[in-house]
Amino acid sequence: MAVFIQVVLPVISIFFIGFMLQKWLRLDVKSVSAVALYVMLPCLVFQTFYDAELDAQYVNMVVFSAILLVAILLINKIIKWIMKLDETEESSLVLGTAFMNAGNYGAPIILFAFGEEGFIYSVSFLVLQAMIMNFFGVYYAARGKSGGMTRAIQSVLKMPPTYALIVVMFVKFLGIEMPEEVMSSVDLLAAALVPMVMVVLGMQLANIKFEKLEWWKVSYATVVRLFLSPLIAFIIVSFMEIDPLLAKVLIVSSAMPSAATTTMYAVEFNSKPDLVSSITLVTTLMSIFTISALLMIV
Repeated sequence: MAVFIQVVLPVISIFFIGFMLQKWLRLDVKSVSAVALYVMLPCLVFQTFYDAELDAQYVNMVVFSAILLVAILLINKIIKWIMKLDETEESSLVLGTAFMNAGNYGAPIILFAFGEEGFIYSVSFLVLQAMIMNFFGVYYAARGKSGGMTRAIQSVLKMPPTYALIVVMFVKFLGIEMPEEVMSSVDLLAAALVPMVMVVLGMQLANIKFEKLEWWKVSYATVVRLFLSPLIAFIIVSFMEIDPLLAKVLIVSSAMPSAATTTMYAVEFNSKPDLVSSITLVTTLMSIFTISALLMIV
């Protein structure tokens, strides 16, 4: 109970604020989410990579993330074949299962559970996941539209975080010192991303019509996201030479509910947003219990 009150409840409360705000004012969620996606996320990407030291632990994060992503994509491919799903249905399930809420939900949980040292790992993992979602999330959200893969690739290339990563790597490679005035603005916008997206998630969840839910898909996604993902994560880190604290951070982060950013992608590209946001809602509610239990185990 103490784990829930000290770690999980503060995060859930902000989702609830967004939920109540949308019930009250009925705002345009797509416009609000676009601010986070096109302005704040690129700033967070630039800020974190500008300050980051790319050491061996960061390489471990990259390897871990790649293996976990491939494993979950393969699971979804098998389900698509068994259930005879079309491409759009597969894409919506990928959005709901392959990308965890490592930032909006995971970073605060890690901070409360493991302190500042764990939070440093969490922030790096958050940005890495943002990059993965920026490519694969947009790809799966957009690939079902007219134009197929061409449109998906074009959509990826239009996403500002892609260019934020390119610019910050160029800056670091050349050893360019950014003016303090510029970084102050970047820091302010980056700091606003996490609470902004948490509120946006609550707003999107407020728009869900329960009678439209496809329960078997939501149930499947919930099992993959909350149970199979941390199990796979545990297996992966067991075979890696990795810092014990980082291993805990990766396992707990992998048990997070579906990422709020994928809800924004689904809204942006109209890729079954009701299903994706439904998965986000159910996994978020269920995670209150599953994350509390996992934290007591690790």
